[in-house]
Amino acid sequence: MRLAVGLSGGADSVALLRALAARSRELGLVLHAAHLHHGLRGEEADGDLEFARALAACLGVAFHEARVDTEAEAQADPAAGKARETIEEAARRVRYRWFRELMAAREVDAVATAHTLDDQAETVLAKFLRGAWTEGLAGIAPKLETPEGGRIVRPLLGTTRAEVERYLRALGQPWREDSSNRHLSFTRNRIRHELLPLLEGWNPRLREHLAQMAALARDEESWWQAELERVAPRLLLSGRPVRGGGRAAGEGLALDVTRFATLAPALQRRLLRYAAERLEAAPDFAATEALRGLALKGRSGQKLELAQGLRAERTPRELRLAGAGPAAAGAEDEISTPEYSVTIPGEIDAPAFGIRLLIEASTAAGGESGGNGDGPRLATLRNWRPGDRVTLRHSSGPRKVKEVLERMRVTGTLRRLWPVLETGGRIVWMQGVEVEPLVGIAVSLSPADGDRVGGAERTAQDES
Repeated sequence: MRLAVGLSGGADSVALLRALAARSRELGLVLHAAHLHHGLRGEEADGDLEFARALAACLGVAFHEARVDTEAEAQADPAAGKARETIEEAARRVRYRWFRELMAAREVDAVATAHTLDDQAETVLAKFLRGAWTEGLAGIAPKLETPEGGRIVRPLLGTTRAEVERYLRALGQPWREDSSNRHLSFTRNRIRHELLPLLEGWNPRLREHLAQMAALARDEESWWQAELERVAPRLLLSGRPVRGGGRAAGEGLALDVTRFATLAPALQRRLLRYAAERLEAAPDFAATEALRGLALKGRSGQKLELAQGLRAERTPRELRLAGAGPAAAGAEDEISTPEYSVTIPGEIDAPAFGIRLLIEASTAAGGESGGNGDGPRLATLRNWRPGDRVTLRHSSGPRKVKEVLERMRVTGTLRRLWPVLETGGRIVWMQGVEVEPLVGIAVSLSPADGDRVGGAERTAQDES
């Protein structure tokens, strides 16, 4: 088998390449190395490439290399409905895209990545902190089949980072250190350098236990998927019922609420999420419970509009689910509000949003600089847009406004009309949350207006 090791130059990937090279004949492997230059970190990344190329040559291993502009890849593309990603998200996406391209081109049959037990523990903890379901707690899969017919494998998932480094020191093998791994602006690094060490004061075996949780969750998910494939066809109905029996073709899916009520709560939740996934939605726990409540206790004619365009309606006998169809999309396009701009300092009276904002020049410390000294600055109050990102106070970095609204459970027309204040390309105020302050600017709601949008009171949830 032709197996490529994703070789970054870091300790984990170097150890994996060295270990497989030592046993390639025994394992029947034709070994390759694959290094992707992400266009980040300048000369340091150039050095990583040279190191990886030299190591592959020393071991007599075929070497594949490519370069990408990760920063450009992360940019939003409104025309394609693509929001801006974090650099981490974009880097991971382009890396795996390249791996799939290597397999699709039949350069290699599979790619091995050097994720360790520590990576698994960090992933599970990060997913838990974001409120993941069981599938999220399954963490990093030991192997994945790709649509192109290749395979991604992770041979070091049972090996700790400390064991990796001991192995390399015993070989006298150097490796490269990525300076960005020390930057605490990245959530993963804060978990690695701050949170996990703190929690290990309570449980020294925490990493091992988190990895075990991932293994348990993977097996649970595998069983549930098989069970849902068996049960769902009998319980999920398509279209709408017609007089005399049968169903007419139509959008969406439906559940017979009488049969649904006899199921265990765990199966009820799974069925609802299974149906939502078929409608290209992924409701969180609160939304799933709202759907369960509508199915079990709702009254006929009652409706729900949830995140990602998922809509639910209770009839006398069914819970009907639908995604965001053309009609809904058209209705959303018709809703618009004016934009309000003002020179800082100034005041914005925005009747369309039902608020009045006072934007003042400030000398308060903290945050980033809000101006360049080239002249008056403008602030614009407007609807949020797909791709917008906001840095919440005490958070590790920018978040998608869409995700913040989902966590605040803002839906429907209220969601589409949610206001943000922008200056210099950065959102410096958003209704209902605390935004990281910007040096030079202080934003406050007029006391007479309160914290409302279109007359609806809104209390922010903790988004940090």
